[in-house]
Amino acid sequence: MKTFCGRANPTTGALDWVEESEEYDYHQEIARSCYADMLHDKDRNEKYYQGIRAAVSRVKARGERVVVLDIGTGTGLLSMMAVTAGADYCYAIEVFKPMATAATCIVERNGFSDKIKVINKHSTEVTVGPDGDMQERANILVTELFDTELIGEGALPSYEHAHMHLVQADCEAVPHRATVYAQLVESDMLWKWSQLQPIEVDGNKLLPPPAVVKCAGAPSVCDIQLSQVPPESFTPLGPICTMFRVDFSKQVSSAAQSYTAQFKAQTSGRAQVVLSWWDIDMDPDGSIVCTMTPSWNYSDPHTYPWRDHWMQSVYFLPAEKNVSEGEELNLIGSHDDYSLWYGLTHSVQNDVKVATFRPCCTCQAHLVWTRPRFGELNDEQRTESYVNALRSILKPDSVCLSVSDGSLLPIFAHLLGSKKKTFKLLNGCVYLVYLYIYSDLIFFTLQISVLMGEPYFSTSLLPWHSLFFWYCRTAVAQLLHPSATILPRAATLYIVAVEFRVHYFFWIIVAEPHPLWEYPCHALTKPRPVLTFDFTQCVPEQPVNSDGTVPITG
Repeated sequence: MKTFCGRANPTTGALDWVEESEEYDYHQEIARSCYADMLHDKDRNEKYYQGIRAAVSRVKARGERVVVLDIGTGTGLLSMMAVTAGADYCYAIEVFKPMATAATCIVERNGFSDKIKVINKHSTEVTVGPDGDMQERANILVTELFDTELIGEGALPSYEHAHMHLVQADCEAVPHRATVYAQLVESDMLWKWSQLQPIEVDGNKLLPPPAVVKCAGAPSVCDIQLSQVPPESFTPLGPICTMFRVDFSKQVSSAAQSYTAQFKAQTSGRAQVVLSWWDIDMDPDGSIVCTMTPSWNYSDPHTYPWRDHWMQSVYFLPAEKNVSEGEELNLIGSHDDYSLWYGLTHSVQNDVKVATFRPCCTCQAHLVWTRPRFGELNDEQRTESYVNALRSILKPDSVCLSVSDGSLLPIFAHLLGSKKKTFKLLNGCVYLVYLYIYSDLIFFTLQISVLMGEPYFSTSLLPWHSLFFWYCRTAVAQLLHPSATILPRAATLYIVAVEFRVHYFFWIIVAEPHPLWEYPCHALTKPRPVLTFDFTQCVPEQPVNSDGTVPITG
């Protein structure tokens, strides 16, 4: 059986799906997943077990045989919880073959093989009947099909099919329901991750193109640890609203829908961002609740259950709107079968219809730049550093070459007085642009006097991947004037040993990009420079290396 696996494309920086053969070792796919984080999520596990145990008791109280359907069983943990709680039989469905094999082994080693059947299929392909995968319909439906956005892993279509074909009409569901919450806020920090802001350079105000200003932005959710976002970095413009609920014990629809929350603006400001998260009630009474609310909204922040496989969502409005204190507002939440999006209106709407399509990028910038990249371009302090550096070296007759993707440095150079010529070398086109520059230089008898870069490349998955600048500098060495200025002149790699307050998901992850500001930790050492890369020289033929010791001080 062939399986598609996600791969980061080093050329484009995008996630490509690659078909792997039967011989492929899938252990690394499991290692890169969130299984470890889920399995170590004590709060999640306890709430699921309490909910399963309560559901089993309710079915037994009706005098029925307890048959459980566990969709997306993973390691089989929830199925084993169900049998431990007294279920008579459990069908555990897992579409990912290596995981299904692991679940079968785990179930067998724990002595549950006689009561748990692992089915390696997508739930929509499972059959029921004497010759089917399931002998009978289940009366308890257990699932963990949720992501940070709740429905992004296809929960709604899976529930819809299960109720139609795999479970009884009066089945118990664990979780019983989900509730999605949202709050409208003003936040310059978060808004800078979505929209380009005007930039001031020596009295010249650079405005983003109208197409970028009018663009609705990237359609994908921005999932982050909102608990690590300082409350002072955003201003709530309205209360936390209950947007909609999904009752998993009844027939679920995957059809597109919209919901409206009406409220009065708590303060005046610019409506820019919607913060969103969800709760799941494990029982009908809502006494067993697993919440994704950020720590600053949690009942007791000191006991907040930190988790990484479920976080919170940030949605950017298509355009910011000015609101006044006391103004009646409608926050509109819409979803299709896999995604959510939000809109805002000032007037009362009794009949809100879902948009035909979710908002998407029309300016192309959001397809090229990531949200962190938008944040870099909008970082005033960062821009000022580059402008000051350029101002100190540029002359009217400077011939500049910029080596960066989507960089504003060539524009800065022109505004700061470089009047002669500025070239731009794009990532992935080194050879072609080299030929263009070389022929152009022969014609104009020019030599590059300033080689500059941020450096930033769309292919950079990790910070040190931007050392590609050094290789570009080496490739165009013959085009540089003997006294050419290289900006930046050098880069230094620092290390610091830290202790994470939540460490269980790191032990199986190797060298993958993580925005570490989201993960609480404290330093055990002082920052230590380990390697310096001299860009004024070409890349050396021999590898650059360093060794040494770092004293633990924390």
